[in-house]
Amino acid sequence: MITRRFLLPVSSLAVAALALTGCGGGGADDTTTLQVAAATPPMTNIVEAASEAIGDGYEIEMVEVADYVQPNVMLEAGEIDANFVQHVPFMEQFNESNDASLVGVQPVYLTAVAFYSQDLDSIDDLPDGGHVTLPADSANLGRALQMLADEEILTLDPAVDRFAATMDDITDNPRDLEFVEVELLQANAAYEESDAVFNLPAFANQIDLSPFEDGLTFEEDAQFAVTLVSREDNADSPEVAALKEAFTSEQVQAVLDDFESTPAF
Repeated sequence: MITRRFLLPVSSLAVAALALTGCGGGGADDTTTLQVAAATPPMTNIVEAASEAIGDGYEIEMVEVADYVQPNVMLEAGEIDANFVQHVPFMEQFNESNDASLVGVQPVYLTAVAFYSQDLDSIDDLPDGGHVTLPADSANLGRALQMLADEEILTLDPAVDRFAATMDDITDNPRDLEFVEVELLQANAAYEESDAVFNLPAFANQIDLSPFEDGLTFEEDAQFAVTLVSREDNADSPEVAALKEAFTSEQVQAVLDDFESTPAF
């Protein structure tokens, strides 16, 4: 069952009783510690819930990170077992830029991205020559441009795949909008200076903005589900199977249900 913002039903995955190995190693009680990086709520909350649900023989240690690149670097280097910070298109961009081999192993929930404004009530109110802040990473940039195209604010090259556009693919900008690209960590600061700014809910929530209550326009597409990510050479391991089971547990679903009741999620 797919709910409005949640991808996962409660499910059970069989975990083979094989030799236990992991980044954290086994202790005297033969427990393997699996290190999983996470950045902001609700991702951190979900990792904590998964740690309560992880099967016998395993424990989860959450590694808190401050951005979305560091956990991919750590995972590719084998310093952690998995991360829970991103959607697959962002991961694929990292792979391409860094010759990495990360893979999405379990989508967990959907989020709504939006454009926000201090002054405008509708995306249609964007003024001629207005200032629009877009994300600098290509995965979210394509998403933001497609949202503007869907609202007929600009026109994209029809030959470009949906959500794959770059600035070079804008064929018509009738309002002569000024587009500025910033890292997502700077989106909240850009909110103070822009006519409209693209933002993720985890950051928008920090300045009390909700995509459903405050967004000029919002979008939630299944391909951008927040996903548990591991390395290709470890994706079929019993450790990752145990993580997948934990991340689809009743404990995680309870956290998702709690966040469902909050307007910013």
